[in-house]
Amino acid sequence: MDVPAAANVLGTIGAVCWSVQLLPQIWINWRRHNAVGLQPTMMMLWAWAGVPLGVYNIVENFNIALRIQPQILTLLSLVTWIQCFYYEKNWTVARSLAVVVPVACSMGGIQTGLIFGLRAAKDRELQWPLTLMAVLSAVLLAAGVLRHYWDIYVHRTVRGISFLFVGIDAAGDLFSLISILFQYKLDVLGMVIYGTELVLWIGVFACGGYYNLLPWVRKRLQRRKGGVSDGGNTATPCSSLGGERALQEAAEPIMLHNLPSSTSVFRTPSGEADIIRQRNTGMRGEDRNSSGGA
Repeated sequence: MDVPAAANVLGTIGAVCWSVQLLPQIWINWRRHNAVGLQPTMMMLWAWAGVPLGVYNIVENFNIALRIQPQILTLLSLVTWIQCFYYEKNWTVARSLAVVVPVACSMGGIQTGLIFGLRAAKDRELQWPLTLMAVLSAVLLAAGVLRHYWDIYVHRTVRGISFLFVGIDAAGDLFSLISILFQYKLDVLGMVIYGTELVLWIGVFACGGYYNLLPWVRKRLQRRKGGVSDGGNTATPCSSLGGERALQEAAEPIMLHNLPSSTSVFRTPSGEADIIRQRNTGMRGEDRNSSGGA
């Protein structure tokens, strides 16, 4: 069906969702001064996914919102990507800019060249270059999310990513997918691009419900019933630290600032265990330094 107004409105909603999808994650990283659990490869894959997606949407004359959408995705993905190095690798601002600015300029130049080249190919009725762009964008978007699936499998929790971000991103995929249905031509490849990522995000939501939400609900119910809220985790730091210092560490609450990003919604035992291990490692280092100095 050809309903330009509906296509533009839905595409704009999808573009707005994609515009703000990474803003919660960027804000969380800045507020906590860390990017614990966030995968820089995921962000870089998404940044590069915006290049072929932008080429495809522009050459295929999608509505204006869907043409702008990939550019926003690339920009915010690069910001999030460089945050991982700035906070986790202690890079300086100058070093971060020296790396990310040339990468952004290269992506912009590559996309511009491909747009002119594929428009010429389309005029000659060559379809395979556009098909390649669609496949590349779908694969890169999916690879970025699948990288997070590996982290879920290893740590048995959804960490390092905000569920608010997941919801906004999935909504962007959904509205973009629906907007394609109202364009003058039904674009199957465009639907595959957005539909693939939408399905993968639904899977992340399901994993979050199983690994994060259910333990969180059980813990809340145990507290209401007067049960042990820590699930036996307090014995771990006590046995490893020893003495009054161990009791002090065990009694000290784990600050939300230090937890992985996903636990801003549901605090999970695995997230707390990560922080305890970090504390123990730092404490052992201090003890070794003090004994060496003595």
